[in-house]
Amino acid sequence: MESKRLASPYLVWMAIFTVVPLGIVVWYAFTDSTGAFTLGNISRMGTYWPIFLKSIWLAILSSFICLLIGYPVAYTIAGASPKGQRLLYMLVMLPMCMSFLLRTLAWVALLDDTGIINNLIRSLGLKPLPLIRNDAAVVLGMVYNYLPYMIMPLYTVLLKIDRRLTEAAEDLGCRPGEVFTRVTLPLSVPGIISGFTMVFVPAVSTFYISQKMGSSGTTLIGDVIESQFKAAYNPNLGAALSLALMVLVLACVAIMNRFSDGEEVATI
Repeated sequence: MESKRLASPYLVWMAIFTVVPLGIVVWYAFTDSTGAFTLGNISRMGTYWPIFLKSIWLAILSSFICLLIGYPVAYTIAGASPKGQRLLYMLVMLPMCMSFLLRTLAWVALLDDTGIINNLIRSLGLKPLPLIRNDAAVVLGMVYNYLPYMIMPLYTVLLKIDRRLTEAAEDLGCRPGEVFTRVTLPLSVPGIISGFTMVFVPAVSTFYISQKMGSSGTTLIGDVIESQFKAAYNPNLGAALSLALMVLVLACVAIMNRFSDGEEVATI
């Protein structure tokens, strides 16, 4: 009973800042500008399915790249000395202390047609490269901004792996590569799934990165939702798109958690 009383402030907080906003989104999604019930906003979402699919594809691609980069980094940090771990972890987290907008604008200054890299290329007498306003630049921005979200859970899981298991595998004759593939990698699957989820969720809904580093052909669903609340000012359609994106994200998280639970059971 005492624990329920202590949890009451949290429940009030959740009701005010989670349940109420979600209810407002649902209300706008199923009403028109006059407040009358309608399914027109839901039916109009079919127009934006190509943008939904592109957003999902770029988010998945960014998540895989973050995994390929983040796993060796997390593995290195977990294998360092305690002092080295603190230093390396601080270096990973240091960019997060800077504003998300400033980090993105820094890449724009580097990759722009008149940016630092292309000015250097011009000084060498070479033709400048199309480094920005394309899908690759958007993926680069996502990977840079969300990479720490992949490293953190991987580092936590790798740090908790019992070193006696790897030592036992080595004593049984496993080579270093076999120790990694048969022991370390399977035990780190929960961290992989957690990191993949933490990168995918913000990546699939991002809009600022695509606006600053992409082109008109790299419009993502986050850009469409923002435009409905600003330029077009159709909050009802914007709410419907937000609701669909929310359902998509929750479905992806549920699927990933299901795989994660299965892996945890399998490793016990």
